[in-house]
Amino acid sequence: MRRGSPLALRSGLSLMKILFVTPFLPSPPRFGGQRRLDGLMRGLAQRHEVSVLSFNRTDQWEHSSLAATRAYCKEVRTVPNLDITNNREKRTLQLRSLVSLHSYEHLLAARRRDFQAALDGMLRDTRYDVVQVEFVQMAAFQFGERGSTAPALILDEHNIEFDILRRTARSPGELPRFVYNAMNWRKLAREERSAWHRFDGISLTSRRDEELLRHDFPEARTAVIPNGVDVSEFSPTQGPGESDMILFFGAINYHPNHDGVTYFIDEIFPKLRLLRPNARFCILGPGARQSVLDRQGNGVEVLGMVDDVGPYIDRASAVVVPLRIGGGTRLKIVEAMSKGKPVISTRLGAEGLDVVHDEHLLLADTPDDFAHEVARVLGDPSLAVRLGRAGRQLMEDKYSWRGIVNGLEKFYEDCLNAPRVAG
Repeated sequence: MRRGSPLALRSGLSLMKILFVTPFLPSPPRFGGQRRLDGLMRGLAQRHEVSVLSFNRTDQWEHSSLAATRAYCKEVRTVPNLDITNNREKRTLQLRSLVSLHSYEHLLAARRRDFQAALDGMLRDTRYDVVQVEFVQMAAFQFGERGSTAPALILDEHNIEFDILRRTARSPGELPRFVYNAMNWRKLAREERSAWHRFDGISLTSRRDEELLRHDFPEARTAVIPNGVDVSEFSPTQGPGESDMILFFGAINYHPNHDGVTYFIDEIFPKLRLLRPNARFCILGPGARQSVLDRQGNGVEVLGMVDDVGPYIDRASAVVVPLRIGGGTRLKIVEAMSKGKPVISTRLGAEGLDVVHDEHLLLADTPDDFAHEVARVLGDPSLAVRLGRAGRQLMEDKYSWRGIVNGLEKFYEDCLNAPRVAG
């Protein structure tokens, strides 16, 4: 533990000052990355002093995000818009990355000197115990002098990012996307592996991701801090959902989700409709591309973004996670299971979660098998109830935010009591 730190060991745990450095504000959570941040930060704020430096989109949620985050944070400082909203400017930066030694993700963050200046100011003005950096793209910034009195520097890897791009490059798709990802994932891999060496600790959401990291960096100090759920907020409601209503929810502008949705509509849903002619597929989340919107009709409905996904999960007879690309763990699964809903997923979609086929959920990897398993649930209320109860119990036992935050606190202690890495 560094000299003068207000942290005591767990037998007498007292205040820690924790700074989160993130690409977006955590609250109110409207997509998966926000939900993880919201759960961790709210939980830590119950016992510690939590501050955040973040980009914040200048959109209709800008002010509500600030207000919701300030409700439990000591200090909230933001700079506008990490994401490039102008498509022409985005394509220019992507093309620049193709001829650069750096990935697009690195260039996107590293160009923001205004964010670096704000970070320098916060590190100068406050003596933090822990600085937690969300996503490897934010590791492009500098985090001050390192040494025995420096804060413990933690990287929270929601996913091993280069692994997702590598999987994307290997998946079916358009040739330009294949070429771009085939080049970009290798650059991102070099940057991500280099970043791991600059952090005192690295948290990951799944055992698989931890094993992948430690294969490349055996000496890393790591912990699995899984994605979780507020089991009191996401609690089951009485009664079944709407007959034959199937739900997918998540950020549709995230390519693995976009790919999963179009795969379900094109390959699985027609087979399901042969078995359940009244089946409806509802898609909930921001950023649906025109190619998804054009697929509406014949039982497919795009609902867009909503403030609260809970009522829509309640309405569903089943939740589907037909992902073919991804990493980490899926918050959509833990939230649906916490609501007591039956879930049908690919094995990759459920990767990293401690789940068993036909006990907690149903797993299927081909269009025929996936359609069959969805039809099983829709046609067998007792199966839906059994899966829902088992899934809910698993969430209470292993994926409640309270226990997960306790694990993160213990990881902070381990990192604070170890020598700091060199800058």
